[in-house]
Amino acid sequence: MLVAAAVCPCPPLLVPAVAAGAAPELDAARAACTDALGVLAAARPDRLVVVGPVGSAGPETYPEGTRGSFRGFGVDLDVRLGPAAGPHGEQRLPYSLAVAAWLLERTGWSDAPVEGLGVGESLTPERCVGTGRDIATRAERVALLVMGDASACRTLKAPGYLDERAAPFDAEVARALGAADAAALTALDARLAHELKASGRASWQVLAGAAEGADLGGSLLYEDAPYGVGYLVATWS
Repeated sequence: MLVAAAVCPCPPLLVPAVAAGAAPELDAARAACTDALGVLAAARPDRLVVVGPVGSAGPETYPEGTRGSFRGFGVDLDVRLGPAAGPHGEQRLPYSLAVAAWLLERTGWSDAPVEGLGVGESLTPERCVGTGRDIATRAERVALLVMGDASACRTLKAPGYLDERAAPFDAEVARALGAADAAALTALDARLAHELKASGRASWQVLAGAAEGADLGGSLLYEDAPYGVGYLVATWS
């Protein structure tokens, strides 16, 4: 059963080494993420599942210890998902899960085994919800770290340019996350999310499926749109 969840944004800029001189601009978001991971630790889960967007349809699994890197951004920084040594092979974390791995390393996560799950934007809401339901049965006490950004169309300089639908979309997501409203997350329009470049849609709907019957309460810790992209931090417990 799902006992806690933390929702965090996943831009590589969240990692100070990647952001470089712009790092202070996301200090508040980093602090909120740290607080959110504290809620996960306090729930004393048996297993932590990290869910984040990937380029493929997914779901794609990443065992504990899978490595990731930010070398693609010119930064000599490697991360590992969870404290355990990982399998040998060519599999590498996508950036969303690499950011999650950095957050876990930063907070010294050692409270439960960790596994990663990548979900693509083409995954239907029904598949996302079903995946979440399956995750909730994997252990007696399951926690989720849910990675994903809201719309990328909040300003003229945003990656997706300005779209007047972006702010209302983000506001509804923020409301749903703050209220632990799984039904509202399930009802998010996948096509609209795609048009607004909201990478978190599939991850949030996995959370909605996992939370069915869990009777969790929500708290919105951070909401802003630096660089024209919606970033949200929330907890369910």
